[in-house]
Amino acid sequence: MVGDTVGDFIIQLKNAGMAKRRSVSLPYSKLKHAIADKLVQEGFIASAEKKGDGARTTLEVELRYDEHGRHRIADVKRVSKPGRRLYAKATEIYPVKFGKGRIILSTPAGILTGEEARKANVGGEQLFMIW
Repeated sequence: MVGDTVGDFIIQLKNAGMAKRRSVSLPYSKLKHAIADKLVQEGFIASAEKKGDGARTTLEVELRYDEHGRHRIADVKRVSKPGRRLYAKATEIYPVKFGKGRIILSTPAGILTGEEARKANVGGEQLFMIW
């Protein structure tokens, strides 16, 4: 069975926001935690913490809403999928939604946004776009 942990993670965040949840608890992985930290830095979610230990480790994500009660994550689009990995050079990374969104990449320098990858002149796997 093929599992798309990144795809499941971002869709769970989007769905929890549409249901007006305050927070969501997800199975923990280092990749999800790194992505969540990047989303906190970019202002899409409020916080992400590792809870528990061993097999019951979870990632507690607190969602963020604007002053009108709308979820900060309007939509997400998975770019690289398990059946088709997509990579981009630093020169091939472009702004998302005219600068309103972000593309998240997995690079040799870690999880970066498109802007950070361009500045560091590194390419990598295009995980997803979020706006």
